[in-house]
Amino acid sequence: MKSSSNPSGIASASPGFVPVKAIVAGKAIVCALQVLTPVLDLGIRIMIGLVFFQSGLSKIASWATTLGLFHSEYSVPLLSPTLAACLGTAAELGFPVLLVLGLGTRGAAFGLFIFNIIAVLSYPGLGDVGLRDHQYWGVFLLVILLHGPGKLSLDYLLGRHVWRTLGRG
Repeated sequence: MKSSSNPSGIASASPGFVPVKAIVAGKAIVCALQVLTPVLDLGIRIMIGLVFFQSGLSKIASWATTLGLFHSEYSVPLLSPTLAACLGTAAELGFPVLLVLGLGTRGAAFGLFIFNIIAVLSYPGLGDVGLRDHQYWGVFLLVILLHGPGKLSLDYLLGRHVWRTLGRG
């Protein structure tokens, strides 16, 4: 006999019931994300590292032009133009290598984040597109700062080794 509240006669699940297929699908998605997250972390580190490293390479490729720009265009606060050029170039060549390797990753990301802010503040002719690029880079650097380097990094491998060593001691 059919119930008047359920004319089809098919038993309905209780409101709190989650189908087994949904649970299995959810677990599969979580597993896929656990595999893809370290790859995404590495991809972000490589992308940001390349942006800054290529900028550093362009600075050393034409050092006279770089010095000229720091003397005439860029107004870095508190530093002489020559010192600012040297420090900026060193930051753009050193921090990205650490970032890509995932070694001292949060420190490198922090250094590039501060460098990025100084670059925006010291170059008034940046323009809307340049400002937007720097904002994107800043957001990606914040992701690295807050999330960490991920499992595909030297920080992760060294951390695991240290914890294993401390656990045995």
